[in-house]
Amino acid sequence: MILIRKVKEQWGSLGNMSPHPVIYEGSIWKTTEALFQALRFRDPAHREEIRMEQSPMGAKFKSKGLARVWPRMVIPLSDDDLNNMRLVLRLKYEQHADIRELLAQTGSDTIVEDCTARQHGSGLFWGAGLQSDGSWKGKNWLGQLWMEIRSGV
Repeated sequence: MILIRKVKEQWGSLGNMSPHPVIYEGSIWKTTEALFQALRFRDPAHREEIRMEQSPMGAKFKSKGLARVWPRMVIPLSDDDLNNMRLVLRLKYEQHADIRELLAQTGSDTIVEDCTARQHGSGLFWGAGLQSDGSWKGKNWLGQLWMEIRSGV
């Protein structure tokens, strides 16, 4: 099993917080997390505010702050949100040879975003948490999307 945890760990670059910029519609995004968060908004000015954040966590917090005062185009944890994540992961895969190599190294192993420490809400949507009986609980969409890309779908 391949576990995505911290950026500096072996598989951490498969997470959205890794420092792999992506180009989307002519703009450079510092991380896939920033682009993913920005794609939830209609307003180009809000997208740009998120793009200009220096860190992926800054982009995430900026998005959360903006969500309190402006309507989102995409409902979090929806099919549209999944499609946006699929888009940003494909961009990362296509634009970074090291990501293609890393994903190839996963072979046919199951990829899981390990959310054991945050087993609630979006943690169990994007990832999964290890249970006391050794099973994993959660939808693990991040892992599923990486496995989809790996299989060439």
